[in-house]
Amino acid sequence: MKTHTPASGIPFFDDAQYLVVGRDGRDAFMSICNHFEKFRDDVREQLNVRAAADGVPLMPGWDGDVHGAFRSWLEQGFHFEHLGSFWERRSDPHLLFVHYDDLKADLAGEMRRIASFLGITVPEAQWPAVVERCTFEAMRARSAEIGEFEIAFVGGAKSFLFKGTNGRWRDVLTPDELAAYAKRVGELLPPDAAAWVARGRAALPR
Repeated sequence: MKTHTPASGIPFFDDAQYLVVGRDGRDAFMSICNHFEKFRDDVREQLNVRAAADGVPLMPGWDGDVHGAFRSWLEQGFHFEHLGSFWERRSDPHLLFVHYDDLKADLAGEMRRIASFLGITVPEAQWPAVVERCTFEAMRARSAEIGEFEIAFVGGAKSFLFKGTNGRWRDVLTPDELAAYAKRVGELLPPDAAAWVARGRAALPR
């Protein structure tokens, strides 16, 4: 089961395993901008009617103002509060933290780490094909098998599975915005969690 629910809303069972996937907040924000821009207006309106009835935050529309969106996203802090809720349980042997940067840098190694954690045995001869099937390019090519993206996104899978790259924020966010980002991260996450968000496993003690 995949969910964006924080740890406080998830039941934890002794016979279940949990993968917690994180990403540098600045990269996550750039991805969110693309999603907001490509999200279908009619679907957004339907979801917001339900959200208003449930008393949860509404999904904003997209006016092209990246900097205004960044201020709002940073103030809400959902990205970091979500991670922090799991970080508090990081010593739980049923949790495995996986970082997007590590997947990009060493997909095969991370997949082996995940398989070991889940107790899944893959015949050695099959590993290359399994890893290739999980690349961004392969998933984009097989998007019809993954989901019906056109239901919610203008352009379907090409909009949802957009670039899959890191660092696009470097040419977008200003020095003041980056300083505000660092300050907000420090407010919402302990130093070790903040380091992991920024650098993945490279930030963890050896």
